[in-house]
Amino acid sequence: MKLMSPVAIAVSIALAPAAFAAELQTTEAMERLEIRGEQQSGYLANEQQSASKLDLSVKETPQTVTVITAEKLKDFALNDLNSALESSATINVEQVESDRTYYTSRGFAVNNFQVDGLGLPLINDNTHGRVDAALYERIEIVHGANGVMTGIGSPSATVNLVRKRPTGETKGYVSATAGSWDTFRIEGDFSAVINDAFRVRTVVVADDRESYLDRYANQSQVFYAVADYAPNSETLVTVGHSESTSKTEGNLWGALTLYYGDGSPTNFDSSTNIAADWSQWDVQESRTFVDIETALSDYWNLRVAYNRVRTDEDSYLFYTYLADPAAGLDPETGLGLIGYGSEYDLDDKQDTLDAYVSGSFRAWGEEHQLVVGASYARLDYTDTSLYDFHTGNGFPALPALEDWNGATPFPEFTDGLAGSAIDNTQRSVYMQTRLSLTEDLKFLAGGRYTNFETEGFGYGVDNSRDESKFVPYFGVTYAMTEQVTAYASYTETFMAQNLRDENFERLPALTGKNSEIGFKADLFNGGALLSAAYFDVQQENLGVGAGEVMNPETNVPEPIYRAVDGIESKGFEVELSGEILPGLQGNVALTSFSIDGDALVEDYTPENLFRSSLTYRPASMDQLKLGATYIWQDKISRVQGTVGDTYANAGDIIVTTQDAYGRLNLMASYQLTKALQLSVNVNNATDEKYLNSLLWAQGYYGAERSYSANVSYAF
Repeated sequence: MKLMSPVAIAVSIALAPAAFAAELQTTEAMERLEIRGEQQSGYLANEQQSASKLDLSVKETPQTVTVITAEKLKDFALNDLNSALESSATINVEQVESDRTYYTSRGFAVNNFQVDGLGLPLINDNTHGRVDAALYERIEIVHGANGVMTGIGSPSATVNLVRKRPTGETKGYVSATAGSWDTFRIEGDFSAVINDAFRVRTVVVADDRESYLDRYANQSQVFYAVADYAPNSETLVTVGHSESTSKTEGNLWGALTLYYGDGSPTNFDSSTNIAADWSQWDVQESRTFVDIETALSDYWNLRVAYNRVRTDEDSYLFYTYLADPAAGLDPETGLGLIGYGSEYDLDDKQDTLDAYVSGSFRAWGEEHQLVVGASYARLDYTDTSLYDFHTGNGFPALPALEDWNGATPFPEFTDGLAGSAIDNTQRSVYMQTRLSLTEDLKFLAGGRYTNFETEGFGYGVDNSRDESKFVPYFGVTYAMTEQVTAYASYTETFMAQNLRDENFERLPALTGKNSEIGFKADLFNGGALLSAAYFDVQQENLGVGAGEVMNPETNVPEPIYRAVDGIESKGFEVELSGEILPGLQGNVALTSFSIDGDALVEDYTPENLFRSSLTYRPASMDQLKLGATYIWQDKISRVQGTVGDTYANAGDIIVTTQDAYGRLNLMASYQLTKALQLSVNVNNATDEKYLNSLLWAQGYYGAERSYSANVSYAF
């Protein structure tokens, strides 16, 4: 892959003259206008930019906000998005396949993934490929609906990936990692101050790894360049470009059949992989952004941001299913599965433009804040699927999975051409204000009016949709003491869905309402922040898996969904972040909720989660750092149907169960010199065997115990 595309080269050339411009005394502009959220120490972040465009700290925000800081990402080698999110307070990573991942929070799908506060909901609610975390300074998660910032999507949570920006001093690092399953990674990060007006930063990554899964391997590459330029003391211009690739061999499409025909569990080896030896999934993504912020006066700023995303995906996929669902998988021979292959390609283009004015004003003896803005976003995508109906290689019968080595002839993908050509357009205007009723009592009010329009056909179905909605936002905070702030908030979301029912018609728009009350408290002389919240989330037209139906356009089975009304999730979340004791840093979070309205969702959703990441640096040996992460969830299950007539226990209900389990990850690092650091990590130290998810009827097992060692040199 060429690491620098024409876009990247053009950006570099366009910025080059600024490096030689006469030095301007504009450090003030960089310090004054640069992106909020830089104030963090260890595992505590005081600032956020994901829940509101108002100038609010995490403590002043009337919703729960989790921040995965740069130090946590480094300590526990959280080098990809999934490993980072599964350690967070609220996100449940539903790894139903190896290269297609779903996410839930508070019992509902998480589809709002943003970069620097901009972005449209994920296509089909999932990410593809391996998403490297090296580009990001931190990851912010707003719990619940995020009405003013997004307006559309699920009321579960919003994940905001905050890009790295040039720093105020010239510095950098290079690191190398080696680990289990032939894992090797090289990472470089360099930031330079060219002059008072211009500074740059570059990140480069090469990651090559195999897996505990048979025949699975992934190669990832990342290139990122960003520059800050301040033409005067009032304006800051940031321009950046990134390119990333994820190339996978032996990727899962679907997963393991989890039960035999008599209803007993299959319990395959953790390494079992259904993929064919020719399976692959390649994802190439480029992102370009321009961010301009200027001070209109001492109290008012204007900000304009543009994001451009281009993605190209090419894959050869192999799916397995029961040839005769009534007979199921033979418990004696393991036979009964048939596979089918598909060539699947996806291309999408996203363009987002956002502009707003923010500032403060005085009235009634108090200072207040106001934001007024508008945004335009366009997401166009096309995908195609091809099959082999004529050679016999497109639908081979499989041996027992214990004997499956992926060896099957490569199909001739020339049949059953089907696909989608979908254009999505979003137009929004929004406003939010924070009124100081007293010095301690603040009232937040605002809303977002959004028009979401879809045109096009997907696999023979008209996807056209034109929906508009006003989403309100209300919040109140009260500083009970200097250390403790109580809050309450209410907001909504809506989302035009891509999921299809048994007739392959799109489900109606999903709507959600989120209420939350809680408090936030500074502890240990401001070294840590305690958040506690009770929430009530209601959602209508939630898409729930309803099995598979033969698609008349392609003559192959596809998953379908049904819309469920009245799904409600109630519960509480508690999180402690920061320095808990001298030398002891970390996050500790507990989430507990209950879902009502649909038994299937209730069963496959873990409703009790515990997450902790702690590190300790002994005072007598401050070069040493020791740490542990513990991730726990309660029991989940899924009803799979009933035993067929050919078995003695015909009619018995088949249930797949994953008992409650926890995973322990360990780390240790030692600062050999001021510049040189050595660290080691152990993941799943107890070698726990567990199913990643029961979101689907199929599933596969999580990673076995693994080790890695890293050496890093800072300069």
